[in-house]
Amino acid sequence: MNNSSKSQEHVGRARFAYSMGAFGHDAFYALLSTYFIMYVTGHLFHSGNKAFNDHMILWITTIIAVLRIIELLIDPMIGNAIDRTHTRWGKFKPWVVGGGIISAVILAALFTPLGGLNVSSPYLYLIIFAILYIIMDIFYSFNDVGFWSMLPALSFNSHERDKIATFARVGSTVGGQIVGFVIMPMVLFFSANQNGGTGDDRGWFIFAAIIAAIAAITAVGVGLGTHEQQSLLRENKEQTKLKDVFKVLVKNDQLFSIAMSYLFYTTGITLVNSMELYYFTYILGNAKAFSILGGLNTVVGVISVLTFPMFTNKISRRKLFYGSISMLALGLLIFAFAGHSLVMVLIGAELFFIPQPLVFLVVLMTITDSVEYGQLKLGHRDESLTLSVRPLLDKFAGAVSGWIIGPTAIAAGMTAGATASSLSASGVTTFKLVMFLAPAIMLAISVIIFATKVKLDEKMHAKIVAELEQTWGKELNKSDDEGTIIADEDESVSTPKPGVTEIPAPVAGTVVDLKNVSDPAFANGSMGQGFAIKPSDGKVYAPFSGTVRATFSTRHAVGLVSDNGIALLIHIGIDTVKLHGTGFVTYFHKGQHVAKGDELMEFWDPTIKKAGLDDTVIVTVTNSEEFNFKQLISANQEVTTTDNVMEVTKKDQEK
Repeated sequence: MNNSSKSQEHVGRARFAYSMGAFGHDAFYALLSTYFIMYVTGHLFHSGNKAFNDHMILWITTIIAVLRIIELLIDPMIGNAIDRTHTRWGKFKPWVVGGGIISAVILAALFTPLGGLNVSSPYLYLIIFAILYIIMDIFYSFNDVGFWSMLPALSFNSHERDKIATFARVGSTVGGQIVGFVIMPMVLFFSANQNGGTGDDRGWFIFAAIIAAIAAITAVGVGLGTHEQQSLLRENKEQTKLKDVFKVLVKNDQLFSIAMSYLFYTTGITLVNSMELYYFTYILGNAKAFSILGGLNTVVGVISVLTFPMFTNKISRRKLFYGSISMLALGLLIFAFAGHSLVMVLIGAELFFIPQPLVFLVVLMTITDSVEYGQLKLGHRDESLTLSVRPLLDKFAGAVSGWIIGPTAIAAGMTAGATASSLSASGVTTFKLVMFLAPAIMLAISVIIFATKVKLDEKMHAKIVAELEQTWGKELNKSDDEGTIIADEDESVSTPKPGVTEIPAPVAGTVVDLKNVSDPAFANGSMGQGFAIKPSDGKVYAPFSGTVRATFSTRHAVGLVSDNGIALLIHIGIDTVKLHGTGFVTYFHKGQHVAKGDELMEFWDPTIKKAGLDDTVIVTVTNSEEFNFKQLISANQEVTTTDNVMEVTKKDQEK
């Protein structure tokens, strides 16, 4: 077998292992976040004493909610521990494998009465349960953070990263939804007693053990089938602290607004999604039919995710948000009045589910755009802190919805021994009010906040990025009232030093005069003097040794300051901010010192051209007033990244 064949084999194995890891990871999470509460309320406590059973259910659901909120405080320490990990197997894989195995074993154990302690020694059971649950949740978080953080370490090739991410996204969607497809048929198959279609302890434990085994095995598969590429480019200097997240939320009004809108949204949909199995089991009296919904969600979930780029190419994210919420609300309304009609229930539930991946992506992109908004407004960039907000909100919503479901199941009579025929009319009404009315109110609040407070859209973001591009280099030379140079917090700023600097082309291609590029801000010189390249390659290299001072979440540009004070902007394409990072990958972090010739970025040229955009790479010195310039290579000449295109000299050094 030749080297090329071996390389392809390794790439294929890594894609498969990582996608299967995503499958097992999300299957585990679906079992834990959506269906474990059903086991707790319907099967864990069946002593024959309803008051005792209800009391214990309240205790368990409260413990789960409190521990999950406490775990939010632990998350930053988990990320910090992973960042500091250095082993022969890499930084992430030990936590993916170890966290996956330990959390899987404990989750399977939690689907048991712990040897009968739940009845014989209930308070000892609660203590042991709380200890096991928090350990499981912590190790799951190690697995979760490690798994998704290792994606950039699997390849430095942008095209390969896109493929791995796509495989993983499909794997996670299928894994998360297929649990709903198989859960009740498998639970009932393994149950000794059907219990009116709800199954028994044995059936639930065996099913949980199977899912836990899949999660553990696929985590081991990630460890065996992938390889972390070691590089200084992977060093992460930023650590997220909860108090820092809160500070950023308060100061960045657009981030705060979209976060509050999303908080009400995600709490509402999590509540409905978690109660769907209750509806099929106790109202329809047909738990097996839940598999139909699970199967539909599995297929539709993948399709919905993949259609997001198509929608955003046609309509604005704002319109997509309103359209998605409208469909979601229609589905909720149909679901609420479907009664015992399986067809209407499926139509309503599916209309409710289809837009969820789209809303998630709209919110994610808006949160991402708020990085630049905060940078412009506050004068410093908080990328990792900003992006950590969304998962924290999801975890909080999961804790709150779980806290609500326990008392609702008790009030509706959906506890151990209950069946569809045993429910009273008032119990059904109580359940429906919580399942449909409460989320409807939350969704209405979410839309109101979005409509009145969230102003950040694609056009506004493009203007913000353009302003940041035009001003970042000049900020290095501005002074405040005390005469101090303005810069981002904790950053030192180089001042221009004597000497002549030759700047090579950062990308191979054909030289273009700056005055001839199609962007007026660059062509008229307001962005500084420089040159442009019509690229023949997608790899961008550092033209000198210096420090990364400006980064953008859209990954289409980078600002460098040389060791002798030259502020250089490398901008890939015209209006490529509209791509929101699609087709771009960066190999640096803000504040990183790079050496001349280090690879900074890659871009997939067909992505730019397919969007109808100009792919010209523009290079400008944004503090041009400090220097004199000499063009070394004229327009229309082909250059490589070793050819010097421009000579820059500090003005007071010229004779």
